[in-house]
Amino acid sequence: MAIIKHKEQRVGVLIDVQNMYHSAKNIYHARVNFGEILKTAVAGRKLIRAIAYVVTTESGEEKAFLEALTKAGIEVKSKDLQIFPGGMKKADWDVGMAVDAIELSKKVDSVILVTGDGDFIPLVEHLKAQGQMVEVIAFGKSTSGKLQEAVDDFTDLAKNPVKYLIRIIKR
Repeated sequence: MAIIKHKEQRVGVLIDVQNMYHSAKNIYHARVNFGEILKTAVAGRKLIRAIAYVVTTESGEEKAFLEALTKAGIEVKSKDLQIFPGGMKKADWDVGMAVDAIELSKKVDSVILVTGDGDFIPLVEHLKAQGQMVEVIAFGKSTSGKLQEAVDDFTDLAKNPVKYLIRIIKR
């Protein structure tokens, strides 16, 4: 379902970097162009806040990536990768992203989630019950169908992968 987007609308963009990174890597063997995604999300409206949720590693290899996000006008929230005894790893920002979405919803007309993760369906339902407009931007192939149905607007990045991906590697 398409929604009306106009220049006076205030938007907040919350980016699930891990979800988008793995979708692009596994489906397209490429990296995500978050700057282009942000432009598409804003769509000529008033950007109030853009936040990327990132998990950092001990090696610090993502430093250049984090700087690129900041240069693109995206605030970065990071946390360290958790490694448990036995080697299990945990890298999850879902609760932090959900709390920020609820708080930000008081200051914007539309909350835009850049993720395909179906775990955000209860968040979407909560925001909509509060009268909030909610949009999702992600790659359709890796986005929960129920999430797509729950939101007011879904933008499928797969319709123009060249615009949203960097270094597409053909196999």
